[in-house]
Amino acid sequence: MARRSVLVTGGTGGLGGAVTAAFVEAGWRVVLPQRPSGTPTAPAAGDADRPVADLTDPESVARAVAAAAGDPSAPLRAVVNLVGGYASGGLVHETPVEEFERMFTANLRPTHLVTRAALPHLVAAGGGAVVCVSARAATNPFPGAAGYATAKAAVLAFANAVAVEYRRFGVRCNTVLPSVIDTPANRAAQPDADHSRWVAPAEIASVIRFLASDESSPTSGAAVPVYGRA
Repeated sequence: MARRSVLVTGGTGGLGGAVTAAFVEAGWRVVLPQRPSGTPTAPAAGDADRPVADLTDPESVARAVAAAAGDPSAPLRAVVNLVGGYASGGLVHETPVEEFERMFTANLRPTHLVTRAALPHLVAAGGGAVVCVSARAATNPFPGAAGYATAKAAVLAFANAVAVEYRRFGVRCNTVLPSVIDTPANRAAQPDADHSRWVAPAEIASVIRFLASDESSPTSGAAVPVYGRA
């Protein structure tokens, strides 16, 4: 495989560490945007470029994407949108609209801005792949998290729109839908859960790397469940 670059947002988090490692192992140049105050936690972060970026700001995103596409020997061929957030609360009528909208800012806005900025580079490179992270809650919501479920459903709809609009340019877009990911943060939040039923980050990372690679070239517009046994 010719050397190529992948931009991974949220690449220093619990899932991001495994995704970064999977791409580094496969020989990709990995670019991990992070906030100025961010502390890399991914085990392979030393093998990745880390431009500073606020992924809710269009100009900052554009600079990070330009950095990812700036190595002529490794053109940008994939974008992985991991960054997001979760919040639960009361029922719909008990949740302030500000909290509802905050889920869109955390989950949909970065995905939209990064993908939007990267698409011209992917088209110029002759094609590529975008992988977005939605959630099982997008199709199977649970009480108390309407904002989260709705925002993740919007991510799924956005990814499907990208798949349709950019098919003729050779750009694919697929989505993975995790349930509960087995991360230290989730274990701390749910200490009494059956953690053996949760899906390991490395398992999801393998699916994401596959969707970004030429091995999945016939696949676009897919919503792939990665639930483990949860």
